[in-house]
Amino acid sequence: MILIVMGSKSDLKFAEKIGEKLKFFGVNFEYEVASAHKTPEKVLRIVKRENVDLFITVAGRSNALSGMIDANTVKPVIACPPYSDKFAGMDVLSSLRMPSGVAPLVVLEPENAAIAAVKILALKDENLKKKIEDYQNMKREEVSL
Repeated sequence: MILIVMGSKSDLKFAEKIGEKLKFFGVNFEYEVASAHKTPEKVLRIVKRENVDLFITVAGRSNALSGMIDANTVKPVIACPPYSDKFAGMDVLSSLRMPSGVAPLVVLEPENAAIAAVKILALKDENLKKKIEDYQNMKREEVSL
């Protein structure tokens, strides 16, 4: 199961794009809202959930959420920060620059974050592997003449 953790409720519309692609692949997921700055205890409780295989974090501005989750789990973490025009997109740097030993993957497009997550799960799931291969073939056909 993939847990999409948003830094605030205002991230839901962006996170739903991730959820739509996960539904396409038939992957179970849930949404949670927790802020590394405002509700760190809740973030730590979320990280301890047993039924989670992978986390996708959606947090903009000062993205401490992705690093906090990654630093407290051995499970994969994909950071997918919403793009902001406010700072000419420069707030994405808070997702790219992490302390040593903290390594969430960063994928900027929500649909691609979902695909990356499915590929990780597909390492141990032949059904998902086949779905990814079929999806890639479909994308190739879209650009063929």
